[in-house]
Amino acid sequence: MENNVYEGNKKILGFTTLAFFLTFVVWFNMAPFMSTLRDVFQLTNDEIAVLAVANVALTIPARVLIGMLVDKLGPRKVFSGLLILLSIPCFAFALSNTFVQLMISRMFLAIIGAGFVVGIRLVSEWFPARQVGLAEGIYGGWGNFGSAAAAMTLPTLALIFGGENGWRYAVGLTGLIVLIYGFIFMRIVKDTPNGVTFEKPKRSGALEICSYKDMAGLIIMTLPVYGILGFLTYRLDAELHFISHSVAILVYIALTALFLYNVYKIWTVNKERLRRGVPDSEKFAFKQVVILEFAYFCTFGSELAVVSILPQFFEETFTLGVAQAGLIAGSFAFMNLVSRPSGGWMSDKYGRKRTLIVLMAGLAIGYMLMAQIGSSWPIWCAIIMTMCCSFFVQAGEGAVYAMVPHINKRATGQISGMVGAYGNIGATAFLTIFSFVSPRLFFVSIGLAAVVCFLCTFFLKEPGTETAKEKSVKQGKIASVKSSGVSY
Repeated sequence: MENNVYEGNKKILGFTTLAFFLTFVVWFNMAPFMSTLRDVFQLTNDEIAVLAVANVALTIPARVLIGMLVDKLGPRKVFSGLLILLSIPCFAFALSNTFVQLMISRMFLAIIGAGFVVGIRLVSEWFPARQVGLAEGIYGGWGNFGSAAAAMTLPTLALIFGGENGWRYAVGLTGLIVLIYGFIFMRIVKDTPNGVTFEKPKRSGALEICSYKDMAGLIIMTLPVYGILGFLTYRLDAELHFISHSVAILVYIALTALFLYNVYKIWTVNKERLRRGVPDSEKFAFKQVVILEFAYFCTFGSELAVVSILPQFFEETFTLGVAQAGLIAGSFAFMNLVSRPSGGWMSDKYGRKRTLIVLMAGLAIGYMLMAQIGSSWPIWCAIIMTMCCSFFVQAGEGAVYAMVPHINKRATGQISGMVGAYGNIGATAFLTIFSFVSPRLFFVSIGLAAVVCFLCTFFLKEPGTETAKEKSVKQGKIASVKSSGVSY
């Protein structure tokens, strides 16, 4: 009976994973050509740093906003619209002739990094609670591989096209692919299985919460989203000197106004709901969201940060060539193909809370051991240690998003967006720490954050093994069978 309800879910998982994979190919299609861009446009080191900032800045608020749109409009429309519309800045980047054009197109293209949260809601609609962890892990792990695929294939494509504009054709091709796939996705994918209603929040614009205490918590947890944008603005002003101080002040004012408007929306969406009282069927603990945000801060945030510095770390520690160091460091990201689905599978089999506790403990130990890596270590031992640590990091990501769809089904998109944003916030925070300390202290700082998160995971509440939607579908089918006179 359950198989009939979710018939076709593997096809939906495949199409959704490919959509996410393509968003990461486009999001990271600049990385393989940084040296080419530096030579063609005669970029300075500061200008390269500005491009790197532009490529992530809008991803953070976009994940929150896209999450809201997913819950309101449905994932099919949002994902296909994201692919189609963001092919435009991809083409613009390929056709750029000045640094400013590169920067502006890259800034808008960063929004495609929010595509991840769309698929989380869509996959959760198509799989039963006991399988959703593995499904989300496959989606996240294999979709994330798009960044590695871009690094491996785009330089070759540029060589095939040939000439000094080879990189333009390679980047433009990725835009053409997501444009076409956006229409295919719109045509083939459905938001829910047949006979299942897509549940939406009663009001949009902010997360519906269950108490005034939770409202205060939501406001506090919103602050870092704007704070990290303020920090990136500071870097563009004080460190990179890309914008003037007066422009930076205007940005700070705008961010403050947006935060106050966000607080206003949180209040207006929830004031009547809290005054009347929240029905028991709609209640959820907001602390669950907070703990998962911090867990993703430590897992995905540390992954992005470590992947960024690992080539340099291996090159300097073991006196390796650039190519060798890059290949070894790539093993950290390559583990995603197995690790993230494993985390989701373990969450399905052994329980959401228990799995996350174990994986956070492994993550803390893994980073503490990586802090001990030095030039006296055999290189093979350092590689094994790195891959073991990466397993716990990425399996932890899978375990986090195995639990996200069980917090509040109607707001899965919003919660997914908030948790995802904290991954990017974590990456920025850890990379900032790295700029002030040695690699050893960098790994120790991540390990200490993981220890704190490990302790926090004990306060999680284990979600039920069956969602309200599955119960209602099952009850409806039982009633239908009984009314037909067939014993069940």
